[in-house]
Amino acid sequence: MARPRTFLRVAALVAAAAVALAACGTGAGSASGATLRWGFSLPTSWDPVTSSTGNDINTISLVYASLTQLDEKATAVPGLAESWKYNADGTAVTFTLRPNLTFTDGTPLNADAVKQSLLRGKTQQNSLLKDQLATIKDITVAGDRDVTLQLAAPDYQVPNLLAGKTGAIVSPAAFTKDAAAIPTAPVGAGPFKFESFVPESKAVLVKNPGYWDAADVKIDRLELTPTTDAATVIAAVQSGALDVSYIPGNQVAQAKAAGLEVDVIDSLQVNQVDVHSGLAPLTDRRVVEALKYAVDRKQIIDVVNAGVGDVVYQPFPKGYVAFDPSLDTAFAYDPAKAKQLLADAGYAPGQLALTVTVNSISQSTAELVQQQLQAVGVNATIKVVPPGSSTWQQEVYLGRKAQFALDGTVGRESPVQNLTVVYGPEGLMNTSKVSTPEFLAALDAVRRTPLDSPDYPRVLQAAVRTGVEMSPSFSLGTQPRVVVRNKKVSPLPHFLSQYRWEGVTVGGTT
Repeated sequence: MARPRTFLRVAALVAAAAVALAACGTGAGSASGATLRWGFSLPTSWDPVTSSTGNDINTISLVYASLTQLDEKATAVPGLAESWKYNADGTAVTFTLRPNLTFTDGTPLNADAVKQSLLRGKTQQNSLLKDQLATIKDITVAGDRDVTLQLAAPDYQVPNLLAGKTGAIVSPAAFTKDAAAIPTAPVGAGPFKFESFVPESKAVLVKNPGYWDAADVKIDRLELTPTTDAATVIAAVQSGALDVSYIPGNQVAQAKAAGLEVDVIDSLQVNQVDVHSGLAPLTDRRVVEALKYAVDRKQIIDVVNAGVGDVVYQPFPKGYVAFDPSLDTAFAYDPAKAKQLLADAGYAPGQLALTVTVNSISQSTAELVQQQLQAVGVNATIKVVPPGSSTWQQEVYLGRKAQFALDGTVGRESPVQNLTVVYGPEGLMNTSKVSTPEFLAALDAVRRTPLDSPDYPRVLQAAVRTGVEMSPSFSLGTQPRVVVRNKKVSPLPHFLSQYRWEGVTVGGTT
């Protein structure tokens, strides 16, 4: 389970009924005029190279196609590439593209275009994909359809890695002409084509008839509006200002009572606490462990999210290949043990003070955690960071000012990529920058293991276990993707990794 963040979601939670969207137009490529109005956050950048949050994949994938994509269970399947094959030792992988692919600017999407797009991600000065693409040491092409990635070391995660932003292919004609324009004027080969964009306000997309899977895209026009107020979403969907939006679990009953449809979709998002063990008093391992035992994860899910979600002690949901069942009771709620650890560290009840940093959307979670910490003798003060991914990044990720931040991982296409973000020495969510040689070795073992090897789950779960046991940060529970929609919109497909719109119909369109 899990995805759009309830407490700290870089994606804003949901839609304001006051936002009046224009009545549908047809737009280029529109046959029946089927328009979908989606209440969701706009990306930090429409350029996959400069996009700065994992959650952006939900919107970036509207205008770009990636070399591969993930199926419902987050397994890599063909995308722009119809197939791929590794060499004998896992140090090179050749992707064969589908024939006759084009970008929405009319230029060919061939092997050379893929090479140029990936190289841009590796070399552009402000690229945020450099680390993910570091595994690629060279790229060669053969004809129009075969692209071979020469790898620095065996790495069988590449097909998963390239299913997201890392493998989203941008038109070389567009970025060669003006790379600085791509963040607001993207040119890709995804299911939709950019029509118009007003930053912080609205994006309008129209169906791309040249998309390789265009036959399964039933929406002709998609209007995307950022949303900030969860309290008004249901009214917005009722009124027709929106057709689809995210809601927190505690609004499911209200939405159903209003006659709306609700889909609860398992996803890869897991809420967690980022603990900075370099800031006192968290420099004492006993204090950090006490906090892990002091937080009642089940109460958070029941009270804040009306029981939607599962308690987990690792950054993956149950049922996913990376999930390690042996961690099911790691740091289970034990206030008596938390009190004893604090006493062992020399703190009398009420003596230890801590600041809980939280996005304003997650304030109810913070207040509950504050009560739980006070119950074991920790005086917690809540610091609210205004909504906005850039503000959160400066406070928590880049500035690393937060002692104890309520956060969440939206997941990544590759489990190794997700582990690196959460536990790696330079991982954004690893605010302590604490890592160990044992963890890095465990990650390397995962990369060297073919995804279809019977050893893969064991090797991957061992890396997860090493990360959980090493890290001062800790997971809380899954955050399912809860979607409210009006009756004219068909149910959304259930993909763990992201929102997908193939097959979704509006008003009976087929």
